[in-house]
Amino acid sequence: MHPAPSVIVFTVFSGLGFGLLAFLGLGIPNVGPWASFAFFFIAFACAVGGLLASTFHLGHPERAIKAFSQWRSSWLSREGCLAVAALLVMGLYAFLVIFFDTRIGLLGYIGAALSIATIYATSMIYAQLKTVPRWNTALTPVYFLVLSIGGGALLAGQVHLAGLMLALAGAVQVITWMKGDTRFEERGHTLETATGLGFMGKVRLFEGPHTSANYLMKEMVHVVGRKHSQKLRVIALVFMSLVPSIILLALPAGHFLALVAVVSHIAGTIASRWLFFAEAEHAVGLYYDKR
Repeated sequence: MHPAPSVIVFTVFSGLGFGLLAFLGLGIPNVGPWASFAFFFIAFACAVGGLLASTFHLGHPERAIKAFSQWRSSWLSREGCLAVAALLVMGLYAFLVIFFDTRIGLLGYIGAALSIATIYATSMIYAQLKTVPRWNTALTPVYFLVLSIGGGALLAGQVHLAGLMLALAGAVQVITWMKGDTRFEERGHTLETATGLGFMGKVRLFEGPHTSANYLMKEMVHVVGRKHSQKLRVIALVFMSLVPSIILLALPAGHFLALVAVVSHIAGTIASRWLFFAEAEHAVGLYYDKR
């Protein structure tokens, strides 16, 4: 599928933001009001900034409010409702911590649970799509959650936990790629099944249905060269997981190295998320012989 920059920014930074909010809701790190302000500022900037970035991918951003009304059937709507609830609860929690140095444990736990639920809802927007076999697997929520928790732990200064979680994220990423590469074939999607003409034998495209690309081809079809894909996978894995894990688990602690780990993780996650969208094959591409 077309890897829109706005959606990449949305999923990467909202995941980091809500991951950090989850730790802050659990009282981690347990620091004073002014230090807490810095952590909450980073968390809200990432979470809210990511959510705002997602609106740039909408055809009519002014109608985004309507998405909240479909929570019974839409994971996108559930994500919006959970995100607002998490931000409101954690906003109140942050206000009490920063201005009154008061931590209400139950309020923080509710905010942490809502933050994790928001990340899960984001992942299910993609995992529930049967038309995209690479996403339609239980590994998709695991991939989103492990990365967000690992990134949140990194931003929260939880060195050892972050190192272990990011190493785990790297393993999950490799498994996701391996399983994803065969998902389309496992589902049995072919040009014959797409057109319903398989009973006549092998089907091939005689001529394209359009003289130029239409909306479906622009949004749902994106072909990535195998060599290009493999190089980006290595880059994503190294910067998202390997470098931060080595810095956190094997090198002496320090603010500069911690900053390097954060920057490396964000860069690698952006590459990973670009591949998440670019390598996703939508079944509609079969009609245009674009595989």
